[in-house]
Amino acid sequence: MTDTLHHPLATESQPVPEPSNRLASHNPATGAVLGYVSLMTPEELHATIETAADAARIWGQTSHASRRSYLQRLRRVLLQESDALAQLIASEQGKTPGEAYVTEIFPSLAYLKWLERDGLNQLRTRKVSPSHPVFGRKRMYYRYDPLGVIGIIAPWNYPFGIPFMQMAAALAAGNTLIVKPSPFTPLVGQKIATLCREAELPAGVVNVVHVRDEHAPLIVQHPLIDKIIFTGSVATGRNVMATAAAGPKDVVLELGGKDVAIVAYDADLDRAIPGITWMAMENAGQTCASVEIALVHRAVYETFVDGVVDIVRGLRVGNPLDPDTDVGPLSNERQLQIVEEQVQDALAKGARALVGGHRLDGPGSFFAPTVLVDVTPEMRIVQEETFGPVLVVMPVSSIEEAIAFVDALPFGLTASVWTQSPVLAHEVAARLKVGGVNVNDHACQWGEPKATWGGIKSSGFGRVIGPYGLLELVNVKFVTEEYREKAIEAWWYPYDKNVPQLMSDFAQALYGPLVRRPVAMLKLMLNRRARERVDFVAYLRHWRTWF
Repeated sequence: MTDTLHHPLATESQPVPEPSNRLASHNPATGAVLGYVSLMTPEELHATIETAADAARIWGQTSHASRRSYLQRLRRVLLQESDALAQLIASEQGKTPGEAYVTEIFPSLAYLKWLERDGLNQLRTRKVSPSHPVFGRKRMYYRYDPLGVIGIIAPWNYPFGIPFMQMAAALAAGNTLIVKPSPFTPLVGQKIATLCREAELPAGVVNVVHVRDEHAPLIVQHPLIDKIIFTGSVATGRNVMATAAAGPKDVVLELGGKDVAIVAYDADLDRAIPGITWMAMENAGQTCASVEIALVHRAVYETFVDGVVDIVRGLRVGNPLDPDTDVGPLSNERQLQIVEEQVQDALAKGARALVGGHRLDGPGSFFAPTVLVDVTPEMRIVQEETFGPVLVVMPVSSIEEAIAFVDALPFGLTASVWTQSPVLAHEVAARLKVGGVNVNDHACQWGEPKATWGGIKSSGFGRVIGPYGLLELVNVKFVTEEYREKAIEAWWYPYDKNVPQLMSDFAQALYGPLVRRPVAMLKLMLNRRARERVDFVAYLRHWRTWF
């Protein structure tokens, strides 16, 4: 774990030059330098990965009770540091402290608690009763063994919550970690290292590394890294996948999204309007599951648009550390340019901005909260992830039209349907080609420890958090045990001319029509090879399975 170097002279008016072996952290609201972290050389990175691999041999053998104790300690430390962490996230990433709590800290605390109580229990060895009578004397079970070293490549939009929960799951599963934070949020990443150190996790179990972008593929390529969890853009995800394929190495990709909220004609607009607006503007729209498009039934379209515009006009944009701020800056200038380009493309092609539609003057990476209408499907603002405080509102004439629109998008992370009809909600949830659906809410499963997270299509594959996220982090191993002395299976060598008939009788006895099974069983008992090699007592003990 590297150490953070906070420079006391780093201010907005008096920036300090960045040393060549340091990475500077900047406040996106002011441009001020917040501090530095040390950058690893490729040699140092290699040595750190070797350390993680050495630690994995020990950590992977720790008992579930021991892992539970460490997770409890980590939760207590996180709770103690939560206020300071919320301030740090606000300063370095740009969301408000309240949003940092709601979307990053609370979910992390809840997930740790679930891992302690239920998650670890799901990783216990699970016995299996044979369903095939021939295997009646075998002992069968599933083991959930650690993979070894997990490489986590984290994003900048949720610099704490995403890597921390992935890390917690990997620890519970018995793996060690290489965690690479985004270069835009290195101090939050370093805070993860500090929390692990304060929780007294063994040396080498969690390793936070800061490297230059050109050295990041070394993590994916390294032979001692057993699996990669990447969260980020589609383009970078493709590169990660291609690099891992040379191994080959397993990857989980949580990539972009273009989430849609479908507002039915019977929607409770008093809930739908503020709910969709919040999910569009929270974290300045920098969420893979932000509502970027609202498809609204024509019967309620005008009312919906008016209500959203009223809320968005009242949003206060500014420094997230100001308690009166609703929407903070975008996390970096590059993302601000992407949002600006997409909005300008839409406006040039006939879209209208009912509010916003432009970057804000002054220091910091601020874009005005925006509502766009008269948008057409071929525009970039529809086909590409925006990742900014922009909501596109489009009218639809039917739910069928809305479903077809969502399924035609290149992304498939989450979606929502806003209706008072459970029948309609269930139908839409079943038909949408996405990884998760919420009814009268959006992406709320991120805060539920029992839920899982992930998408399809260009939104990636694999799952994180929840029970299925745990299974991504283990080798699901099936084990059988057989202790009959001198037992030889009926289908082993040497073969003779009666083997095909013997196996045919087995098939009839197990799977044939009921009237033919007793005859087939009698033929088996009269077969010399079967009498010598088949345990008919065990076979008949499982008669319910085959009869």
